Amino acid sequence: MRFAAILAALILLLAACNDDQDYSPKPRGYFRIYYPEKAYRLYNEGCPYSFQYPVYANISPDPKAATNSCWINMNFKQFKGVLHLSYQPVTSKKIFNELVEDAHTFAFKHTVKATSIDEGYISYPDRKVYGLYYTIDGNAASSVQFFLTDSTKHYLRGALYFSSEPRLDSIQPVLDFVKQDVDRMIKTFRWK
Repeated sequence: MRFAAILAALILLLAACNDDQDYSPKPRGYFRIYYPEKAYRLYNEGCPYSFQYPVYANISPDPKAATNSCWINMNFKQFKGVLHLSYQPVTSKKIFNELVEDAHTFAFKHTVKATSIDEGYISYPDRKVYGLYYTIDGNAASSVQFFLTDSTKHYLRGALYFSSEPRLDSIQPVLDFVKQDVDRMIKTFRWK
């Protein structure tokens, strides 16, 4: 009886230890992303600017800027992304130059992780909207930064961030989708 039990255990052990050479680890999977239909509404809430933004985003005051009510966040909750918008009045040429230099500095802080940073000029002379658009490629924390100004009274800076590890290969589809909304916001931007 004892011999039969040992023999059965040995057979089960040998059957369980098959040497399968065809095993390969499964690739990492990602969640399926559902993109909402593009539709826009007007932001015109007591600040010296207005623009169109997507209906699937919501706008809230920036909690870090309690004194400036025109610092706002455009939240893309479905994608765990936020476009931070900070407004500053321009009171002198010195202040204007400092704000422009700050935008440049903030964009180029991502040089450590970025593979490239491209600057694009924004110019809508009919609306007196000018600025720079920074496209930051690679695994940087922010892929899009920009500033808009009329060069005399107003200045607005924007930076897009996602609440996930910055892996460009996994966020690229969402980034491309949200960039269209940022571009629409800039194209419809007006100073009051």
